Amino acid sequence: MAIDASAFPPATGASHGGHIRLTSHASSAGSREINWGAAVPSHRGPVIGTTGMRAQRNVIGTHSGSYSVYRALAVAAGALSREHRADLTNTAPTDSIGPYPQWCDPSTIVSIDPWGAMIAEAFSAELASGLDIRPTIAVTKAHVSVPEIAEAITRGRLVPDGRVLLPSGAAVVTKVAIEPVWFLPGIASRFGCTETELRRVLFEETGGMFPELVTRPDLEVFLPPIGGQTVYIFGNPTDLANPDVELTARVHDECNGSDVFGSDICTCRPYLTHAIEECIRGTQSGGVGVVAYSRKEGRALGEVTKFLVYNARKRQEGGDTADQYFARTECVAGVQDMRFQELMPDVLHWLGIRKIHRFVSMSNMKYDSIVGSGIEVGERVNIPESLIPLDARVEIDAKMAAGYFTPGPVPDAEALKRVKGRGLTDD
Repeated sequence: MAIDASAFPPATGASHGGHIRLTSHASSAGSREINWGAAVPSHRGPVIGTTGMRAQRNVIGTHSGSYSVYRALAVAAGALSREHRADLTNTAPTDSIGPYPQWCDPSTIVSIDPWGAMIAEAFSAELASGLDIRPTIAVTKAHVSVPEIAEAITRGRLVPDGRVLLPSGAAVVTKVAIEPVWFLPGIASRFGCTETELRRVLFEETGGMFPELVTRPDLEVFLPPIGGQTVYIFGNPTDLANPDVELTARVHDECNGSDVFGSDICTCRPYLTHAIEECIRGTQSGGVGVVAYSRKEGRALGEVTKFLVYNARKRQEGGDTADQYFARTECVAGVQDMRFQELMPDVLHWLGIRKIHRFVSMSNMKYDSIVGSGIEVGERVNIPESLIPLDARVEIDAKMAAGYFTPGPVPDAEALKRVKGRGLTDD
């Protein structure tokens, strides 16, 4: 399908003529089939989201998630050629992860491509034949250094061993970046709707960005324009799949204000750094640790909505009180939380995890989703009282009253009314 677009000349370096290609109807008739959940990559087939070689495409959308828009800007500015092919020399994973039995179940992993880190190995023949296949997962080595870990060393809670924790206070980790790859039938099943309904809503609620959602039912894989996730592994990655090795884990949803800038209105950064400390301690004791960090800013409502909620909480009659914590979010956003967590366990299954011995989280949504996916969870570890910022008492008490995990007393309705946060102009 094409329309005359003579008013829209192609970007510098572009090879297309004066037509805009709306869908891949005519050009992808001979593309490779994807058999989601196949036991070997040759039977599963590669995920090809290239925009430079459209005849090869076998998915809806394109690579890089939300960053695909920046790629478009680079093409429009003439800084990037549409025909650029990634040189994957020396980009192979630093650690081998999988394959695991979970990779072969089309219902267990539906939001990431299990073979996404093994492109050069799994599809070498296809790459050699000219197919533009790109990794959706990258595995590397890194050092993680946060002030809270240095403080834990100073206070004697952690001791550098030169292997997991260096004298500088940096932790040695394996780091994994993952782009979302959605198998639409599996996504629909997770959310209890039909695939047709899912496709229609995705198409309409993105302003019609992806016509193929409703015109190409034969394309079952979608590369959504959303943020991905990063996984930090402490210890040997292969131990994650061994239920006999004690695993300390946290699944953390992005909170830029707290995680990066240390905002004290919530417990996100304290929980994150506490989990890192617990992972280091557990790994030093012969176990393994993992922190899975997902880009779901502001409960997946976005940072603008989150800041609007902050204002509503601080300006409401009576001030920012714990008993109105969830109500203010729902008034602004229409829902308390859009993270849901139905897709979250996929990354744990990709890592081969069958048992989490120590789960650092108070979220029942996360716990229920993990256990419901077939992963056993042992001890639940909450945040120490000493790490809760004063202004975050509103959040933490509201969550405990709402049924979030806590080993301590649960505040009643009257107690919630007395828990009050700082005003907008208070020091």
